[in-house]
Amino acid sequence: MTSENNIPALAGLEYTPYIDDNGELPEQLQGKIGVYAIFDQAKILQFVGYSRDVYLSCKQHLVRVPEKCYWLKVHTIDSPKRSVLEQIEKEWIAENQSLPVGNGENQEKWTNAIDTKQLMTLEEQNSYQDPLLDELAKIKLVKNVARRVEAEILAVLESRGVKTQLRFNPKLKETGLLDLK
Repeated sequence: MTSENNIPALAGLEYTPYIDDNGELPEQLQGKIGVYAIFDQAKILQFVGYSRDVYLSCKQHLVRVPEKCYWLKVHTIDSPKRSVLEQIEKEWIAENQSLPVGNGENQEKWTNAIDTKQLMTLEEQNSYQDPLLDELAKIKLVKNVARRVEAEILAVLESRGVKTQLRFNPKLKETGLLDLK
């Protein structure tokens, strides 16, 4: 267990591949409480966060920003003390000497569900704004946009060799949001 005086240095932790040779995320992190740092392919820090289930959080990040998730550094703790988790997160960011993009200007992209309405093609936008389109047709259009974006994300992850089961929340698709269930 970590006390506030016993915070491990980020630089001293081992890199763990985000996706192992079998195409899986680090399953040993399932149900683990901890702080994690995500690095891109060049091992440049992209995001620092904490979670009651590091594995689930890492799955969400992989879906939201697959191009930035290549390496992990993780420190787990036994009890969910938010103050300890926040302190570790703060110290790791300070150790980095600059705010990772995922904790700054792009934080919403890392931490919120994907808003597929922002990713509509021009044709989809024009259809959505058609005054003759009724509410049911708009919902159907938004759902189809969400399905298209989901397929694009899954294709990117498949190209990276990801085999981990990923299931998006079907109810959110009607609102144009993508998030794992």
